[in-house]
Amino acid sequence: MAGFHTMAVHGGRDDLAALGVHALPIDLSTTYPVPDQAAGGEALQALADGVAEAASPVYARLHNPTVARFEKALALLEGTEQSVAFGSGMAAVTAVVQAAAVMAGKPHVVAVRPLYGGTDHLLSSGLLGVRTTYATADRIAEAITPETGLVVLETPANPNLDLVDIAAAVAQAGDVPVMVDNTFATPVLQNPAAHGATYVLHSGTKYLGGHGDVLGGVVACSAERAGTLRQVRIVTGAVLHPLGGYLMHRGLATLPLRVEAAQRNAVELARRLAEHPAVGVVRHPSLPGADPLGLLGRQLRGPGAVLAFTTREDPTEVVRGLSLITPAVSLGSVDTLVEHPAALTHRLVPSADRNACGVPENLLRVSVGLEDVEDIWDDLDRALSTVCAPCDVDYIKSSPSDFPLTAHTL
Repeated sequence: MAGFHTMAVHGGRDDLAALGVHALPIDLSTTYPVPDQAAGGEALQALADGVAEAASPVYARLHNPTVARFEKALALLEGTEQSVAFGSGMAAVTAVVQAAAVMAGKPHVVAVRPLYGGTDHLLSSGLLGVRTTYATADRIAEAITPETGLVVLETPANPNLDLVDIAAAVAQAGDVPVMVDNTFATPVLQNPAAHGATYVLHSGTKYLGGHGDVLGGVVACSAERAGTLRQVRIVTGAVLHPLGGYLMHRGLATLPLRVEAAQRNAVELARRLAEHPAVGVVRHPSLPGADPLGLLGRQLRGPGAVLAFTTREDPTEVVRGLSLITPAVSLGSVDTLVEHPAALTHRLVPSADRNACGVPENLLRVSVGLEDVEDIWDDLDRALSTVCAPCDVDYIKSSPSDFPLTAHTL
Protein backbone atom coordinates (compact mmCIF):
# COMPACT_ATOMS: atom_id res chain seq x y z
CA MET A 1 0.00 0.00 0.00
CA ALA A 2 1.22 3.52 -0.78
CA GLY A 3 2.19 5.97 1.96
CA PHE A 4 -0.42 8.25 3.49
CA HIS A 5 0.79 11.41 1.74
CA THR A 6 0.72 9.58 -1.59
CA MET A 7 -2.81 8.28 -0.99
CA ALA A 8 -3.95 11.77 -0.01
CA VAL A 9 -2.72 13.13 -3.33
CA HIS A 10 -3.83 10.30 -5.62
CA GLY A 11 -6.89 8.79 -3.93
CA GLY A 12 -10.11 8.87 -5.92
CA ARG A 13 -8.35 9.94 -9.12
CA ASP A 14 -8.05 6.54 -10.80
CA ASP A 15 -10.29 7.46 -13.74
CA LEU A 16 -8.75 10.85 -14.59
CA ALA A 17 -6.22 9.51 -17.11
CA ALA A 18 -8.96 7.70 -19.02
CA LEU A 19 -10.95 10.91 -19.05
CA GLY A 20 -7.94 12.75 -20.43
CA VAL A 21 -7.84 15.32 -17.61
CA HIS A 22 -5.42 16.23 -14.84
CA ALA A 23 -7.56 18.37 -12.54
CA LEU A 24 -10.60 16.91 -10.85
CA PRO A 25 -13.70 17.41 -13.06
CA ILE A 26 -16.92 18.85 -11.62
CA ASP A 27 -20.15 17.31 -12.88
CA LEU A 28 -22.97 19.76 -12.14
CA SER A 29 -25.71 17.78 -13.90
CA THR A 30 -28.96 17.44 -12.01
CA THR A 31 -30.30 14.80 -14.40
CA TYR A 32 -28.80 12.35 -16.88
CA PRO A 33 -30.11 11.10 -20.26
CA VAL A 34 -31.64 7.62 -20.10
CA PRO A 35 -32.37 6.62 -23.73
CA ASP A 36 -33.23 3.11 -22.58
CA GLN A 37 -35.91 3.82 -19.98
CA ALA A 38 -36.07 0.20 -18.82
CA ALA A 39 -32.33 0.15 -18.19
CA GLY A 40 -32.66 3.53 -16.48
CA GLY A 41 -35.33 2.14 -14.21
CA GLU A 42 -33.09 -0.75 -13.25
CA ALA A 43 -30.28 1.69 -12.44
CA LEU A 44 -32.64 3.80 -10.34
CA GLN A 45 -33.77 0.73 -8.40
CA ALA A 46 -30.19 -0.36 -7.76
CA LEU A 47 -29.21 3.08 -6.47
CA ALA A 48 -32.34 3.26 -4.31
CA ASP A 49 -31.31 -0.08 -2.83
CA GLY A 50 -28.00 1.48 -1.78
CA VAL A 51 -25.40 0.41 -4.35
CA ALA A 52 -22.41 2.71 -4.78
CA GLU A 53 -22.86 3.13 -8.54
CA ALA A 54 -25.04 1.89 -11.36
CA ALA A 55 -25.12 1.91 -15.17
CA SER A 56 -26.54 5.45 -15.07
CA PRO A 57 -26.63 8.07 -12.29
CA VAL A 58 -30.19 8.86 -13.44
CA TYR A 59 -30.60 11.85 -11.11
CA ALA A 60 -28.23 13.87 -8.94
CA ARG A 61 -30.00 12.96 -5.71
CA LEU A 62 -29.13 9.33 -6.44
CA HIS A 63 -25.50 9.64 -7.51
CA ASN A 64 -22.89 12.19 -8.59
CA PRO A 65 -19.48 11.24 -10.07
CA THR A 66 -17.65 14.18 -8.49
CA VAL A 67 -18.91 13.32 -5.01
CA ALA A 68 -18.20 9.63 -5.59
CA ARG A 69 -14.53 10.36 -6.28
CA PHE A 70 -14.25 12.18 -2.97
CA GLU A 71 -15.97 9.31 -1.17
CA LYS A 72 -13.47 6.79 -2.59
CA ALA A 73 -10.55 8.99 -1.56
CA LEU A 74 -11.78 9.45 2.01
CA ALA A 75 -12.48 5.72 2.43
CA LEU A 76 -8.92 5.02 1.30
CA LEU A 77 -7.50 7.37 3.94
CA GLU A 78 -9.70 5.92 6.70
CA GLY A 79 -9.03 2.32 5.70
CA THR A 80 -12.69 1.43 5.17
CA GLU A 81 -14.48 -0.21 2.25
CA GLN A 82 -16.56 2.83 1.38
CA SER A 83 -17.71 6.24 2.56
CA VAL A 84 -20.88 8.27 2.04
CA ALA A 85 -20.91 12.07 1.79
CA PHE A 86 -23.66 14.42 2.95
CA GLY A 87 -24.56 18.08 2.69
CA SER A 88 -23.24 18.85 6.21
CA GLY A 89 -21.70 17.17 9.20
CA MET A 90 -25.04 17.24 10.99
CA ALA A 91 -26.74 15.61 8.01
CA ALA A 92 -24.14 12.85 8.29
CA VAL A 93 -24.77 12.40 12.03
CA THR A 94 -28.51 12.33 11.42
CA ALA A 95 -28.14 9.66 8.74
CA VAL A 96 -26.07 7.42 11.03
CA VAL A 97 -28.65 7.67 13.82
CA GLN A 98 -31.45 6.93 11.38
CA ALA A 99 -29.63 3.98 9.81
CA ALA A 100 -28.25 2.36 12.96
CA ALA A 101 -31.04 3.10 15.44
CA VAL A 102 -34.31 4.18 13.83
CA MET A 103 -34.30 1.86 10.79
CA ALA A 104 -32.95 -1.02 12.90
CA GLY A 105 -35.83 -0.68 15.37
CA LYS A 106 -33.44 0.06 18.24
CA PRO A 107 -34.28 3.64 19.25
CA HIS A 108 -31.81 3.97 22.11
CA VAL A 109 -28.45 5.70 21.84
CA VAL A 110 -25.58 5.75 24.34
CA ALA A 111 -23.42 8.86 24.01
CA VAL A 112 -20.17 9.88 25.67
CA ARG A 113 -19.87 13.58 26.51
CA PRO A 114 -18.49 15.96 25.57
CA LEU A 115 -19.59 15.93 21.97
CA TYR A 116 -19.98 18.66 19.40
CA GLY A 117 -22.88 20.77 20.65
CA GLY A 118 -25.02 20.16 17.58
CA THR A 119 -24.67 16.39 17.94
CA ASP A 120 -25.41 16.58 21.66
CA HIS A 121 -28.54 18.65 21.04
CA LEU A 122 -29.76 16.38 18.24
CA LEU A 123 -29.46 13.31 20.45
CA SER A 124 -31.15 14.90 23.45
CA SER A 125 -33.92 16.67 21.52
CA GLY A 126 -35.89 13.54 20.62
CA LEU A 127 -36.25 14.94 17.12
CA LEU A 128 -35.29 11.63 15.52
CA GLY A 129 -37.40 9.54 17.85
CA VAL A 130 -34.49 8.16 19.84
CA ARG A 131 -33.83 8.16 23.56
CA THR A 132 -30.28 8.96 24.66
CA THR A 133 -28.35 7.95 27.76
CA TYR A 134 -25.16 9.90 28.43
CA ALA A 135 -22.39 7.88 30.01
CA THR A 136 -18.70 8.18 30.67
CA ALA A 137 -16.36 6.18 28.47
CA ASP A 138 -15.73 3.63 31.22
CA ARG A 139 -19.46 2.99 31.80
CA ILE A 140 -20.74 2.41 28.28
CA ALA A 141 -21.54 -1.24 28.96
CA GLU A 142 -23.77 -0.30 31.94
CA ALA A 143 -25.82 2.05 29.77
CA ILE A 144 -26.54 -0.42 26.96
CA THR A 145 -29.96 -2.06 26.79
CA PRO A 146 -31.54 -4.52 24.32
CA GLU A 147 -32.93 -1.44 22.51
CA THR A 148 -29.55 0.24 22.04
CA GLY A 149 -28.79 0.77 18.36
CA LEU A 150 -25.75 3.02 18.52
CA VAL A 151 -22.92 4.28 20.71
CA VAL A 152 -21.67 7.78 19.89
CA LEU A 153 -18.35 9.28 20.95
CA GLU A 154 -15.85 11.88 19.81
CA THR A 155 -12.11 11.74 20.39
CA PRO A 156 -10.36 14.10 20.76
CA ALA A 157 -13.57 15.58 22.07
CA ASN A 158 -15.10 18.91 21.15
CA PRO A 159 -14.34 21.28 22.79
CA ASN A 160 -12.08 20.17 25.66
CA LEU A 161 -9.90 17.56 23.90
CA ASP A 162 -10.87 14.63 26.14
CA LEU A 163 -9.41 11.38 24.82
CA VAL A 164 -11.34 8.10 24.62
CA ASP A 165 -9.84 4.66 24.09
CA ILE A 166 -11.79 3.57 21.00
CA ALA A 167 -10.93 -0.13 21.26
CA ALA A 168 -12.05 -0.19 24.91
CA ALA A 169 -15.30 1.57 24.01
CA VAL A 170 -15.94 -0.90 21.19
CA ALA A 171 -15.31 -3.82 23.54
CA GLN A 172 -17.86 -2.44 26.00
CA ALA A 173 -20.39 -1.88 23.21
CA GLY A 174 -20.30 -5.52 22.17
CA ASP A 175 -22.58 -6.02 19.17
CA VAL A 176 -23.80 -2.41 19.22
CA PRO A 177 -22.26 -0.31 16.42
CA VAL A 178 -20.01 2.55 17.51
CA MET A 179 -19.78 5.90 15.73
CA VAL A 180 -16.60 7.91 16.31
CA ASP A 181 -16.46 11.57 15.34
CA ASN A 182 -12.93 11.88 13.95
CA THR A 183 -13.17 15.55 12.93
CA PHE A 184 -10.48 16.87 15.30
CA ALA A 185 -7.92 14.15 14.56
CA THR A 186 -8.62 13.66 10.83
CA PRO A 187 -7.42 10.46 9.13
CA VAL A 188 -3.91 11.94 9.28
CA LEU A 189 -3.70 11.33 13.03
CA GLN A 190 -6.27 8.63 13.76
CA ASN A 191 -8.19 5.84 12.02
CA PRO A 192 -11.04 4.74 14.32
CA ALA A 193 -12.09 1.85 12.08
CA ALA A 194 -8.71 0.22 12.74
CA HIS A 195 -9.70 0.12 16.41
CA GLY A 196 -13.14 -1.38 15.77
CA ALA A 197 -15.38 1.65 15.15
CA THR A 198 -18.33 0.89 12.89
CA TYR A 199 -18.81 4.43 11.58
CA VAL A 200 -16.12 7.11 11.24
CA LEU A 201 -17.68 10.55 10.98
CA HIS A 202 -16.15 13.79 9.71
CA SER A 203 -17.50 17.27 9.46
CA GLY A 204 -15.81 17.83 6.12
CA THR A 205 -16.39 21.53 6.61
CA LYS A 206 -13.39 21.52 8.92
CA TYR A 207 -9.99 20.01 8.06
CA LEU A 208 -11.00 18.06 4.97
CA GLY A 209 -12.03 21.19 3.11
CA GLY A 210 -9.55 23.19 5.12
CA HIS A 211 -10.20 26.69 3.83
CA GLY A 212 -13.52 27.71 5.38
CA ASP A 213 -15.35 27.68 2.04
CA VAL A 214 -17.25 24.38 1.88
CA LEU A 215 -19.99 22.72 3.93
CA GLY A 216 -20.18 18.94 4.03
CA GLY A 217 -20.01 15.73 6.04
CA VAL A 218 -18.87 12.19 5.35
CA VAL A 219 -19.09 8.78 7.03
CA ALA A 220 -16.55 6.02 6.38
CA CYS A 221 -17.72 2.46 7.04
CA SER A 222 -18.25 -1.00 5.56
CA ALA A 223 -19.92 -1.43 2.18
CA GLU A 224 -23.00 -2.91 3.84
CA ARG A 225 -23.41 -0.01 6.25
CA ALA A 226 -22.72 2.47 3.45
CA GLY A 227 -25.60 1.01 1.44
CA THR A 228 -28.07 1.82 4.20
CA LEU A 229 -26.63 5.32 4.58
CA ARG A 230 -27.09 5.93 0.86
CA GLN A 231 -30.72 4.82 1.17
CA VAL A 232 -31.21 7.42 3.90
CA ARG A 233 -29.46 10.08 1.83
CA ILE A 234 -31.59 9.40 -1.25
CA VAL A 235 -34.89 9.54 0.63
CA THR A 236 -34.05 12.54 2.82
CA GLY A 237 -32.23 14.48 0.09
CA ALA A 238 -29.23 15.17 2.34
CA VAL A 239 -26.90 15.17 -0.66
CA LEU A 240 -23.56 16.90 -0.98
CA HIS A 241 -23.38 19.45 -3.79
CA PRO A 242 -20.80 18.50 -6.46
CA LEU A 243 -18.81 21.68 -5.82
CA GLY A 244 -18.56 20.66 -2.17
CA GLY A 245 -17.35 17.21 -3.19
CA TYR A 246 -14.76 18.80 -5.46
CA LEU A 247 -13.48 21.20 -2.80
CA MET A 248 -13.18 18.53 -0.10
CA HIS A 249 -11.50 16.11 -2.51
CA ARG A 250 -9.04 18.81 -3.51
CA GLY A 251 -8.47 19.55 0.19
CA LEU A 252 -7.37 15.97 0.87
CA ALA A 253 -4.23 16.44 -1.20
CA THR A 254 -2.83 19.00 1.25
CA LEU A 255 -4.53 17.63 4.38
CA PRO A 256 -1.42 15.93 5.85
CA LEU A 257 0.76 19.00 5.33
CA ARG A 258 -1.83 21.36 6.83
CA VAL A 259 -2.50 19.16 9.86
CA GLU A 260 1.18 18.57 10.56
CA ALA A 261 2.08 22.26 10.30
CA ALA A 262 -0.87 23.45 12.41
CA GLN A 263 -0.12 20.75 14.99
CA ARG A 264 3.44 22.05 15.42
CA ASN A 265 2.03 25.50 16.14
CA ALA A 266 -0.53 24.09 18.57
CA VAL A 267 2.07 22.19 20.59
CA GLU A 268 4.12 25.35 21.05
CA LEU A 269 1.11 27.52 21.89
CA ALA A 270 -0.19 24.99 24.41
CA ARG A 271 3.19 25.01 26.16
CA ARG A 272 3.26 28.80 26.37
CA LEU A 273 -0.36 29.15 27.44
CA ALA A 274 0.23 26.69 30.27
CA GLU A 275 2.75 29.18 31.69
CA HIS A 276 0.65 32.33 31.21
CA PRO A 277 -0.61 33.94 34.46
CA ALA A 278 -3.98 34.84 32.90
CA VAL A 279 -4.70 31.21 31.97
CA GLY A 280 -6.16 28.57 34.24
CA VAL A 281 -5.94 25.10 32.67
CA VAL A 282 -4.82 24.29 29.14
CA ARG A 283 -6.18 21.22 27.36
CA HIS A 284 -4.06 19.67 24.60
CA PRO A 285 -2.96 16.03 24.31
CA SER A 286 0.68 17.09 24.09
CA LEU A 287 0.77 18.42 27.66
CA PRO A 288 1.86 16.40 30.70
CA GLY A 289 -1.06 14.50 32.23
CA ALA A 290 -3.34 15.05 29.23
CA ASP A 291 -3.08 11.46 27.99
CA PRO A 292 -3.66 9.23 31.02
CA LEU A 293 -4.60 6.25 28.84
CA GLY A 294 -1.41 6.42 26.78
CA LEU A 295 -3.25 6.83 23.48
CA LEU A 296 -0.62 8.96 21.78
CA GLY A 297 1.44 6.61 19.66
CA ARG A 298 -1.06 3.79 20.14
CA GLN A 299 -4.32 5.26 18.83
CA LEU A 300 -3.35 8.82 17.96
CA ARG A 301 -0.38 9.57 15.74
CA GLY A 302 -0.19 13.14 17.04
CA PRO A 303 -1.92 15.55 19.47
CA GLY A 304 -3.66 17.62 16.79
CA ALA A 305 -4.09 21.31 16.15
CA VAL A 306 -7.02 22.20 18.43
CA LEU A 307 -6.50 23.31 22.02
CA ALA A 308 -8.66 24.76 24.77
CA PHE A 309 -7.96 26.81 27.86
CA THR A 310 -9.76 28.51 30.72
CA THR A 311 -9.28 32.19 31.46
CA ARG A 312 -9.13 34.07 34.76
CA GLU A 313 -11.26 36.86 33.36
CA ASP A 314 -14.31 37.12 31.12
CA PRO A 315 -13.54 35.02 28.02
CA THR A 316 -15.64 37.40 25.92
CA GLU A 317 -13.26 40.23 26.76
CA VAL A 318 -10.26 38.09 25.84
CA VAL A 319 -11.77 37.39 22.42
CA ARG A 320 -12.53 41.08 21.91
CA GLY A 321 -8.86 41.84 22.49
CA LEU A 322 -7.68 39.68 19.60
CA SER A 323 -6.80 41.19 16.24
CA LEU A 324 -5.09 38.49 14.16
CA ILE A 325 -7.02 35.45 15.33
CA THR A 326 -10.49 35.14 13.80
CA PRO A 327 -13.33 35.03 16.37
CA ALA A 328 -15.62 32.46 14.77
CA VAL A 329 -17.10 29.00 15.18
CA SER A 330 -15.84 26.08 13.10
CA LEU A 331 -12.25 24.85 12.98
CA GLY A 332 -9.64 23.29 10.75
CA SER A 333 -9.14 26.29 8.51
CA VAL A 334 -5.77 27.68 7.42
CA ASP A 335 -6.25 30.63 9.77
CA THR A 336 -6.47 30.44 13.55
CA LEU A 337 -10.01 30.56 14.95
CA VAL A 338 -11.21 31.10 18.51
CA GLU A 339 -14.66 30.64 20.01
CA HIS A 340 -16.40 30.54 23.37
CA PRO A 341 -18.19 27.14 23.50
CA ALA A 342 -20.62 28.05 26.29
CA ALA A 343 -21.87 31.00 24.23
CA LEU A 344 -21.77 29.41 20.77
CA THR A 345 -21.08 25.80 19.71
CA HIS A 346 -22.32 24.29 23.00
CA ARG A 347 -24.94 26.88 23.89
CA LEU A 348 -27.81 24.38 23.43
CA VAL A 349 -26.23 21.90 25.86
CA PRO A 350 -27.59 22.58 29.38
CA SER A 351 -24.99 24.45 31.45
CA ALA A 352 -25.03 21.85 34.24
CA ASP A 353 -24.23 19.13 31.70
CA ARG A 354 -21.50 21.24 30.11
CA ASN A 355 -19.79 21.82 33.43
CA ALA A 356 -20.19 18.19 34.49
CA CYS A 357 -18.30 16.90 31.44
CA GLY A 358 -15.45 19.39 31.65
CA VAL A 359 -16.69 22.33 29.59
CA PRO A 360 -16.80 25.26 32.05
CA GLU A 361 -18.17 28.72 31.28
CA ASN A 362 -14.70 30.26 31.01
CA LEU A 363 -13.36 27.84 28.40
CA LEU A 364 -12.09 29.08 25.04
CA ARG A 365 -11.42 26.75 22.11
CA VAL A 366 -8.67 27.58 19.63
CA SER A 367 -8.28 25.96 16.22
CA VAL A 368 -4.66 26.71 15.43
CA GLY A 369 -3.86 27.70 11.87
CA LEU A 370 -0.85 28.04 9.63
CA GLU A 371 0.31 31.54 10.54
CA ASP A 372 3.77 32.10 12.00
CA VAL A 373 3.51 30.83 15.54
CA GLU A 374 5.09 34.00 16.98
CA ASP A 375 2.34 36.11 15.41
CA ILE A 376 -0.38 33.88 16.86
CA TRP A 377 1.30 33.99 20.26
CA ASP A 378 1.72 37.77 20.22
CA ASP A 379 -2.02 38.14 19.59
CA LEU A 380 -3.00 35.73 22.36
CA ASP A 381 -0.51 37.12 24.85
CA ARG A 382 -1.57 40.70 24.20
CA ALA A 383 -5.27 39.93 24.61
CA LEU A 384 -4.74 37.87 27.77
CA SER A 385 -2.33 40.37 29.33
CA THR A 386 -4.59 43.36 28.60
CA VAL A 387 -7.67 41.80 30.15
CA CYS A 388 -5.74 40.43 33.10
CA ALA A 389 -3.52 43.50 33.69
CA PRO A 390 -4.24 43.58 37.44
CA CYS A 391 -3.52 39.87 37.91
CA ASP A 392 -1.33 39.12 40.91
CA VAL A 393 2.12 37.90 39.93
CA ASP A 394 1.94 35.20 42.58
CA TYR A 395 -1.28 33.79 41.11
CA ILE A 396 -1.53 30.05 41.76
CA LYS A 397 -2.73 28.19 38.67
CA SER A 398 -5.63 25.75 38.77
CA SER A 399 -4.77 22.10 38.87
CA PRO A 400 -6.03 19.56 36.32
CA SER A 401 -8.44 18.27 38.96
CA ASP A 402 -10.27 21.59 38.74
CA PHE A 403 -11.08 20.78 35.13
CA PRO A 404 -12.40 17.19 35.09
CA LEU A 405 -11.69 14.94 32.12
CA THR A 406 -15.09 13.29 32.33
CA ALA A 407 -18.18 13.14 34.50
CA HIS A 408 -20.55 10.36 35.45
CA THR A 409 -24.04 10.99 34.10
CA LEU A 410 -25.56 7.53 34.43
